[in-house]
Amino acid sequence: MTAVTPYRSGQRTGRDGFAQLLRAEWTKIRTVRGWMLGLALVTLLIVGLGVLFATGSRSSCSKGPIEVPCPAPLTGPGGVAVRDRFYFVHQPLPGDGSVTVRVSSMTGQLRKPDVTPGVRNVVPGVTPWAKAGVMIKQSVRQGTAYAALMVTGSHGVRMQHNFTEDLAGRPGGVSAASPRWLRLTRTGDTITGEESADGSHWTTVGTVRPPGLAGKVEIGLFAASPGDLTVTPNVMGGAAVASRFAEVTAVMDQVGVRGVAAGGAWSRDDIGVSMEADGVTPHHPGGLVQSGDTFKVTGVGDIAPSEEGMPVERVLTGVLTALVAMTAVAVMFVTAEYRRGLIRTTLLASPRRGRVLAAKAVVIAAAAFVAGLVGAAVTVPVGRSILAANGNVLAPVEPLTSLRVIVGTAALLAVAAVFALAVGALFRRSAMAVIAVIATILVPYVLAVASILPVEVSRWLLRVTPAAGFAIQQSMPTYAHVTAPYVPAEGYFPLPPWAGFAVLCAYAALALALAAHRLRRSDV
Repeated sequence: MTAVTPYRSGQRTGRDGFAQLLRAEWTKIRTVRGWMLGLALVTLLIVGLGVLFATGSRSSCSKGPIEVPCPAPLTGPGGVAVRDRFYFVHQPLPGDGSVTVRVSSMTGQLRKPDVTPGVRNVVPGVTPWAKAGVMIKQSVRQGTAYAALMVTGSHGVRMQHNFTEDLAGRPGGVSAASPRWLRLTRTGDTITGEESADGSHWTTVGTVRPPGLAGKVEIGLFAASPGDLTVTPNVMGGAAVASRFAEVTAVMDQVGVRGVAAGGAWSRDDIGVSMEADGVTPHHPGGLVQSGDTFKVTGVGDIAPSEEGMPVERVLTGVLTALVAMTAVAVMFVTAEYRRGLIRTTLLASPRRGRVLAAKAVVIAAAAFVAGLVGAAVTVPVGRSILAANGNVLAPVEPLTSLRVIVGTAALLAVAAVFALAVGALFRRSAMAVIAVIATILVPYVLAVASILPVEVSRWLLRVTPAAGFAIQQSMPTYAHVTAPYVPAEGYFPLPPWAGFAVLCAYAALALALAAHRLRRSDV
C-alpha cells in the first residue's frame, strides 16, 4: 500500500485577508502621481488660503483721533471671553454674611431703529435678560469671580455665577403688585441664593462654590441690561442682526446686609463703563438714586459670556476648497478602476467585494485625515499669530477646544472622503459623483452661512444634510442665558460639534452600505 502525502501550498494563508487588501489599496494610491499630488494639494490649500486670509485681515481701534491696537477680550475666571458691565452698589464683606432685598419693579428703555433719520427712537421696555438683584463679587475689577441672584426681564429669578453658569428659580416678572425678595448668603466658600414672594417663606434657588471668592469680597445690589437684539429680514431672505442700546432701572427696598461693618457707607461703581472721546465723560452711565431705604439702581451692559473676538476656526477658510480637491481624489480612487476595466482584476484577487470597498474606505480616510491634520495643525497657530500681529482681536480658546478643531477638521475631511468614495462607487462616473458630493455637502453649507436663506431654513440645512459635519469646527459655545446672534451666518451651528459630525458619519455609512450592496449584486 502506497502512502500519499497531501499537497501543501507554499503560499501563506490569508492571502485575501483584510491586511493584504489594505496594503494593495495603499500601494494603488501612493503609486498614482495625480492622487498623491491631490492629497498634497489638500494640505497646501488649507495652509495657503488660511495664511492668505490671515495676512489680509487687519484691524485697529480709535481713541479719539488716534488709531490704537484693539484691546484683547476680557476673560473671566474660566478663561472664556466675558462681558462685565453693570452698576454696583456695594460694601466690603470680610467673612461670612448676607444681603437681602425686595425688588419691587423693573422698568427701562430701548433704542429701536429710527423712524425719522437723525431722530433717536427710544421706547419704554426691558430686554428679556435685563437683570437686577444682589451680588457677591471678588472685587470691582472686571472679570473677577462673582455669584448673583437676580430678577430678569422675561426669565424669572435666576442665580448665576462666574459668567457661564446659570440656575433657574421661579418664572414670572416683578412689579409693585408682585415683588420678589432675594437673599444671597456667604458661608465659607459656599454661596446660597434664596427667593421669596412674601419675605417670610424662602425657597433655595441654588448653592454654588465659585472659585475665587475667598477672603474679603464686595457685597451689594446691581443692575444691568444687555442690548436690544433685533433681527431684520433682508431682500435675499436672510437676516441682518443688530444690537442697540438698552438700560434697566430697578427699585429695591427693605435692604438688609449682615457681616459688614456697622453703619458702613455704600460705595458706587459703574463697572466697565466706557468713556466718550474726551476721555472724561462716561458713555451711557448707570446710576443710583437713594431715598432712605429705597434704592433706584440703573444699569446698562451685561454680566455674561461674550462672543467677542475672531474664533479659531476662522483661519480654516481653505477647508472648503480643500474638500473639493479631496472629493475629486476620493471619487477617482474608485471610478478609475471602472473606467480602465481594472475592477474585475481587483475583485478576482479578492472575491469578497464588500471587504474591497471597506479597504478602499480605510485607505482614503487615513490619507485624507493625515492631509487635513497637517494642514490644520500648521494653519491654526500660524494663522492666529498673523491675525494677532495685524491687530485683530482673537477669541480666547482653551487648548482642548483648539485640539478638537484641528483634529475635527482632519476627521471632517476623512469622513467626507469616505462619503465621496461611496458615491463614486454608486455612480461609477467621476463627474457625476463629484457634483453629487458638492451638492450635498458644500452647497447646503454655503447657502446656510451666507445669509441667503431665512435663519430657520439655514438651521434646518445644517441639521439634516451632510453639511452638519462642519459643526465639528465650531469653537465658540452658546449659552441659554445670553442674548446673542446665534445664527449660522455668525458661525453657530444648530447641533453640538460631535452631534453634527455624527450626521455626516451617518451619511457616509449609509452611502458605503448602498455602494457595497450594489457591488455585490452587479456583474461589474
